[in-house]
Parts: sequence; C-alpha cells; structure tokens
Amino acid sequence: MTHTYRPLTRSVLSDGFTPFARHEYELRRRDGTWQTQDREVLERGHGACCLLYDPERAMIAMTQQFRIAVAVVNNDGMMIEAPAGHVDGIDAQSRMRAEVLEETGYRVGALHFVGSYYMSPGSISAYQSLFIAQVGESDRVSKGGGLVEEGEDIAVLHLTVDQALDMVSDGRITDGKTVILLQALALRLARGQDVFTDTP
Repeated sequence: MTHTYRPLTRSVLSDGFTPFARHEYELRRRDGTWQTQDREVLERGHGACCLLYDPERAMIAMTQQFRIAVAVVNNDGMMIEAPAGHVDGIDAQSRMRAEVLEETGYRVGALHFVGSYYMSPGSISAYQSLFIAQVGESDRVSKGGGLVEEGEDIAVLHLTVDQALDMVSDGRITDGKTVILLQALALRLARGQDVFTDTP
C-alpha cells in the first residue's frame, strides 16, 4: 500500500504456464478522491536478456524461435531475439549464462548491465534485466538450439550490427527488449565508448 494505491482483493483466474489474476484496488486520483478499479495482470516472474557481441568480427549472435502470442495476431510467430529467459528465483546473471548456453551454444563470462525495463506495464508485472556480453568463435562450445523437452527449437543467427539495425528499421526485429539492447550497443559504438561496461 502507498499513498496513492490500496490493494483490496486478488482472484486467481488461471495458474498455468503464466499465472493470471484479477486485482481489485483503490487508486487515489489527482484531485484527492479514491476510485475503486479492477484489472487483470499476468504475473509471470521477472526475466533477463543478453545481447552477444563479437567485437573481432563485429557480429551479433541472435536467436529465432516460434512465439505463440505473436502467432495469434496474424503472424507466423517466428521472432528474432537476443537470448532471454525467466529468472525463476535465482540471480539474473546466473540464469542468463545458462540460457545463453542452452539457446546459442555460447559460454559467456562477464555480463555487463544495461538496465531493467518493464515491457508491458499495463498488464504484465515482470521486468527484464538487460545485459551485453562479449563472445568470440572459441566461446561457441555447442550448437545450442534450446531444450526439446521445453518445446524449444531455436535457430542461431549471426548478424552484423548494421544488418540487425536494418532489421529493426524494416520490422523484421520487433522484440522490445532486443531493440533496446541493439540501440544501447549502437549508441555505445557511435560514441566510441567501451561496449563492455555496466551502465552507471
């Protein structure tokens, strides 16, 4: 509870892959009055996402996989993204290293923090912690592809920075967290900054 928000009830509507609940609450309006509202919230846990950049080859390693939420809005469902995963109760960096290895076959060391962002705060409670990591050819220790038992069938793509930015411009890359990371990388490169540093 805060000076502007008072929770009243929470009703679980679905407790499947992504928990879904209706929240009733009171919201203090700018004129000082309190208004009762209710909204549905997807209560999936927080996530992490990491852009893999090879400075020697000026290449980015990306993933391509099927997303059902995209497919249901008149799309083939195939999305090009930076590797990502749900934190699931462990620290974001540990989860990210495991996800990168599973999805792309790259073993990464230091993860450099870019920021934490809500992707859809109107209905989804989770935020994404975003990182950039350095990789090279010798860091590719397996083919990746994800876990079959989790329904994953992930292709690994290698793109130049310009190719990736062109794909953002023409709509081939539309994943929000990936776009933020690509823009962060491009901005650092354009400013001549060290790409592999934490955001202060």
